[in-house]
Amino acid sequence: MKRIRMANTMSASMVASLLLLLLCAGSVLAICPLMCSCGRGHRVVDCSARGLSLLPDSLQHNIHFLNLSHNRLQDLDGLLGHFGHLRTLDISHNHLMHLPDGLPRALWDIHASANDIRQLVKNDTAYHWNLQSLDLSNNQLERVVFINNTLPSLRALNLSHNKFWTVPTNMPHNLEIVDLSHNFLLQILPGSLDRLPRLSRFYLHANRFASVSEGVFNRLESLQLLTLEDNPWACEDEENMTHLLNWVHQTPAKVLGCPCYVRPTCGEAHLATSRTWHSASYTEPPLGTDTRDSGHQPPIQVVTSVYLSKSALLNLPYNRSTGNATGAGEQALTKGGGFLTSTPHTLSTQSSTTIRTRSAKKAIPGKARSISIQMHTCSPHTVALNLLCTAIITNIF
Repeated sequence: MKRIRMANTMSASMVASLLLLLLCAGSVLAICPLMCSCGRGHRVVDCSARGLSLLPDSLQHNIHFLNLSHNRLQDLDGLLGHFGHLRTLDISHNHLMHLPDGLPRALWDIHASANDIRQLVKNDTAYHWNLQSLDLSNNQLERVVFINNTLPSLRALNLSHNKFWTVPTNMPHNLEIVDLSHNFLLQILPGSLDRLPRLSRFYLHANRFASVSEGVFNRLESLQLLTLEDNPWACEDEENMTHLLNWVHQTPAKVLGCPCYVRPTCGEAHLATSRTWHSASYTEPPLGTDTRDSGHQPPIQVVTSVYLSKSALLNLPYNRSTGNATGAGEQALTKGGGFLTSTPHTLSTQSSTTIRTRSAKKAIPGKARSISIQMHTCSPHTVALNLLCTAIITNIF
């Protein structure tokens, strides 16, 4: 009887020891891909500018932020769908021909600028109910297809520096910021803007507009800023220009680049003194320019002789803070969530989220920068558990 009790005691001790060892091992080791740097419990992963042509191995499934920008990636189809907690994805400055298939539906921000993307088909965005910002600037896009009533959370859409001839139709109805600057736009089809009641900032500068249809902007009830400069307006065609010229002087929105006038600004009719919104500044340097190499700054493109700009400001009134990295109400892990900025500056379409990722890590005092594979320091209770495990195993054997 005594032997049976002793055997049962030893079995229970061994099981307990093994469980404790598994718990200890899980808390001691955390893996970060060799070519990347990680932070915030390895949930923020920066693999930018590593010359990657393949997705790194050993990425944790619960990562929240992944920066793959400035690499040589050509195909990510079906490789990112299992990252169910991913909120921000930066795949800008690669060689992608299309937006990757099977992206996680939990994404808030997608940065895919400076690739070779030529079209956006309906299935690319059909199931991204949580997506709030989409940056496809500096690609080869000529057309995008949006399905009615999709992308209900999308607030900011950056399609600047592409090859559009016509303003896209069926744009998500909750958009607040749309940047179509630096394209080849010739026309806005009647009714294209009628289902955008929340649009407050609309960037159309540096295109090929000679005129626009009468009343095309009339349904933009929330419009605060419209940019029209650097377009070849047919000012001699009074019949087609009169309605636009009347509208820009009667609208309460601020219009930068008045057609057919030397004045840079018009609009703001009947502007109430209590109104406090701030317009974009075209004379300040781009916000968020990648400064990893401080000696090399991307050139600023001249829009007109008066303004300097790379692309338009994309600015939402709400900015997700960097303070909360977990939980159901998790906020974006980069300041302003990429190209959604918190101050009225111009946006660099050639910047990435790399600098913000690193600044976020630096903001945590006393935290050492993570490297390839890290051995995390155990807390006192973990050390005690290890000692307990060792003692139990010694007694058993």
